[in-house]
Amino acid sequence: MPGRVEAYLLKALGEEGALHLLLIDPEKPGDVAGVAKAAQEAGTAAFLVGGSTAVATPQYVDVTDRLKRNAELPVIIFPCNLPSIAPGADAILFMSLLNSSTPYFIVGAQALGIPLIRRMGLEAIPTAYIVIGEGGSVGFVGEARAIPVEHPELAAMYSMAAEAFGFRLIYLEGGSGVRNPLPAKLVSTVRRAVNTPLMVGGGVRTGAQAQEAAAAGADIIVTGNVIEETGDPSRLAELVAGAKRGGRERAGR
Repeated sequence: MPGRVEAYLLKALGEEGALHLLLIDPEKPGDVAGVAKAAQEAGTAAFLVGGSTAVATPQYVDVTDRLKRNAELPVIIFPCNLPSIAPGADAILFMSLLNSSTPYFIVGAQALGIPLIRRMGLEAIPTAYIVIGEGGSVGFVGEARAIPVEHPELAAMYSMAAEAFGFRLIYLEGGSGVRNPLPAKLVSTVRRAVNTPLMVGGGVRTGAQAQEAAAAGADIIVTGNVIEETGDPSRLAELVAGAKRGGRERAGR
């Protein structure tokens, strides 16, 4: 049964066709207040707080608090390890890195973390996390056997397994700071294989790239590095608009 945040995302997805989520790294958050206000004005659906190497719980608490004070959007933790579990957020992506080579990132960290998640009252959203292509720092930290972009059928196989396991979101991750977004062919191959809502992140820096990913089948576009690199919150409107155009294009609206 979807919780409040998951239900909100599904409702917004039904209305908009595709959504944009802004990822903020607690280790390099920048102007959180300014970005929060700009994101809400641009139409971003929610915030993700997390990073591949952010390991200090107070960092998560601080960024979450500043987002809450400057915007009314849900704040969802994007965990990298146990210290990511922090109070104050609305939900957490309860992720299993399905193509990790170590059981710790598939189920070990999750088993250790769930008692604390429940004590804090965080809404856990079951999410299959699949690292593809370059993988970036998350691929290294998570010991992932990254799926080659030239073999989209492998990404589809992992995604079908995730759907059969009962995960309610599938996150295709190209990696933090990677040069290029995931190919549209790969996204569309996965989209044809599953009905589960599909998140796509890594390498999306322009509205055109967001539109292409959404048109190919991404339900939720996640971006973060573009704001870190440019320091320009106005880019958010371009990304949100591109995602929504792609969603409408896919739906034939």
